[in-house]
Amino acid sequence: MRDMTTEARAWWRDPALGARRELTLPTGTVAVSETGSGEPIVFVHGLLVNANLWRLVVPGLADRFRCLTLDLPFGAHAGSVPDADLTPPGLAALVVAALEALDRGPVTLVGNDTGGAVCQLVAVSRPDLVARLVLTSCDAYDNFPPKAFGYLKPVAAVPGGLAALLTALRLPALRRLPIAFGRLSRRTVPRKVSDTYVLPACVGRDVRADLRRVLRGVDRRHTLEAARRFGGFTRPVLIAWSADDVFFPAGHAERLAADFPDATLTWIPGARTFSAEDAPEALAASIAAFVGDNPVVDNPVVETPAR
Repeated sequence: MRDMTTEARAWWRDPALGARRELTLPTGTVAVSETGSGEPIVFVHGLLVNANLWRLVVPGLADRFRCLTLDLPFGAHAGSVPDADLTPPGLAALVVAALEALDRGPVTLVGNDTGGAVCQLVAVSRPDLVARLVLTSCDAYDNFPPKAFGYLKPVAAVPGGLAALLTALRLPALRRLPIAFGRLSRRTVPRKVSDTYVLPACVGRDVRADLRRVLRGVDRRHTLEAARRFGGFTRPVLIAWSADDVFFPAGHAERLAADFPDATLTWIPGARTFSAEDAPEALAASIAAFVGDNPVVDNPVVETPAR
């Protein structure tokens, strides 16, 4: 019998994210939390985290915007999507299906880490759904996955490898190792939150199977292909990059700002990859100012073919 206390810790979501519900999509269900009112902002997290990543950012925006945080099948989710394509293009299609199900019109799409790579694919494939794009520190170009986390793919390929790794990460002290969450943020992620990152794939074999499929599909050819199409996305883009990131190079932030036709680059001081953890007030302020400075206009987006 499973330890129900462990399960409760695995599935907890911060109340600051708002009311939680499930979206029924063609290939499974995706949970979304929603709070606030106004123009919609949709937040996309990365690998081995979930909507809790945004728990400190949402309160700084929900008084002016409708904040929607997705729980995607990146290994820290509740429930599995065994019929979904979990390659990067498949994950982008899953986000597209979620945006269509939400039916909020074009949204401001915010991505971090692996989720930022997925948001790039969404923007170039379905620009009609994205009024504005915000990329915080994330995979891009040939950095997918970052070298420091390249070990996850071979671990996932070994029978029992992921289970062994995640079992080790049940110990909070090990979560602060450089090969785990240790260098992703300056602040120590509270245990109540990091439990929701580690435990779902420990207690759920189906969740672990989803994670294995995601890791199998990670490949830089997808981000390089997306980059060849950035010129076709003419909506406003904010590159809100962490100034102290150790996994995602500053040069990529500058390159992204140059490759999108209408992009602004801002640095989030004192933050590593998880700027939502290290500097949530600064990140929220940057997003709010960006949305306010770039009102939605009836400007059709025409996708240009890949070069």
